[in-house]
Amino acid sequence: MKAPDWIARKVSILLPHSASVQGGRAKLPKTPQARLVALVPTPPVAKAPIPLAPPVRLRTSSLGAARSTHERLAAMLRHGEEALSPRMLRRTLNALQAVVDPRVSEVEGGIRAKAIARWYGGATLAQRRDMWLLMSEQFVSNPQTVQRAQADYAAAVGTADEAAAEVHYRRATVSPRRRLLQRFSAFPEGIRFLVDLRAEMLGHLKSDKRLQALDVEMEYMFSTWFDVGFLDLQRLSWDSPASLIEKLIRYEAVHDIVSWADVKNRLDSDRRCYGFFHPRLPDEPLIFVEVALADAIADSMAPLLDESATPSDLNKATAAIFYSISNTQPGLRGVSFGDSLIKRVVESLKAEFPRLKTFATLSPIPGFRGWLSKNAVDTLARFDGSERAALGRAFGNSAFGAEQMMQAADRAAELDLKSPLRKMLLRSAALYLSSLTPDGKPLDGVARFHLGNGARIERLHWGADGSAKGRRQSFGLMVNYLYDPKRLDRNRALLAQGKIPVSAEIESLAL
Repeated sequence: MKAPDWIARKVSILLPHSASVQGGRAKLPKTPQARLVALVPTPPVAKAPIPLAPPVRLRTSSLGAARSTHERLAAMLRHGEEALSPRMLRRTLNALQAVVDPRVSEVEGGIRAKAIARWYGGATLAQRRDMWLLMSEQFVSNPQTVQRAQADYAAAVGTADEAAAEVHYRRATVSPRRRLLQRFSAFPEGIRFLVDLRAEMLGHLKSDKRLQALDVEMEYMFSTWFDVGFLDLQRLSWDSPASLIEKLIRYEAVHDIVSWADVKNRLDSDRRCYGFFHPRLPDEPLIFVEVALADAIADSMAPLLDESATPSDLNKATAAIFYSISNTQPGLRGVSFGDSLIKRVVESLKAEFPRLKTFATLSPIPGFRGWLSKNAVDTLARFDGSERAALGRAFGNSAFGAEQMMQAADRAAELDLKSPLRKMLLRSAALYLSSLTPDGKPLDGVARFHLGNGARIERLHWGADGSAKGRRQSFGLMVNYLYDPKRLDRNRALLAQGKIPVSAEIESLAL
């Protein structure tokens, strides 16, 4: 039996009696709301009630205010911009509850989840949002049950029943929402469905805080499902399937790939590209890193992206330069792969090229311009009078201030080696990279990633990125982060103490 026939037969078992059936298959309506009626399973009459969220006291919403799903489920009419009517909302909730019905098997629950996923694929954004809200608000742990389990555990501490009480307490805190997500992961495309669902939902978190519970639960589940122990490290090469190379082009997030010649250059003999793959997403790299093998730390992107350049002599290669790291799945935000990816890649490279001694990045500084624009006055104040006077003379303006500084910085590519503004920008970049947020994290997002992995800030390079993006973000400046395998733990410890690991060169530049 073909897979589509098998799925149709399984789904037809779950269809309400009103759905028309021809030749054993359900004839699905065309409109999304009608598809919901036809596709989502209706739970059987229960001998015992399906676990629901505890009753909630309904409040009267003010005119124009968004109603909670608790209010809407108890209502008769749809308000304003609400996508699903109360009746359809109740039907969707019933379908979701049927997925986690304790009387059905994991397989049956997965079949029901797949039916909902089919409806979701044809639903509007507003209808999908209603389903997110149901998953977030209606599938919560029963607070009374949790409180009782907590009290039982507290009473059992120090007794022979402590272990059993702890297990009971832990189980009580597991929300039905988590079981719902587990059932969605039961069918082959389920994890892909959930990752895409969260990717779409992330853009709505700021405007609707009610979705945060679902988001946090999904991040927790993904951190378990996508643990690095379950991931495969694979090398991507010019001989990889075309579909995989096309994804490499599509997902490149640091330096855009502009042609097939460009991607071939990045996969040449003196390059390596590695990605992490998950068994349930076998043709989808979750994150990938591009590496150049050279005889020294790179100080500019131009030679690395030069399609006409002769490949480096691998017998002389002593340095591996990580020049692009791209996360490909927005839905996996918060799930960390980078640390393990770099470690695994370093091990693979050392095994293939024993002469390699240096492992470093050539990285952008994406937040520098924005930071300098906001802090231009304070930055200028850090320079003494003679330095500010030199800036004024260099640009023919004795009243050289923050506005003039930013205007001059936009022409950074034209500055010569002795320009006082060039010196000021380098010092400001060193200060920016060496600064922490109030909660003790590096200001720059890329710095946060590499420093958190145990790297240190090694060297700044003027004019290293001549692209429009590079000039816009950091006036063309780039930075090396050095990965010394022997000092990674020490560098992490320094960062935990609120001290950013930097080289002597960066330390001398920082204001």
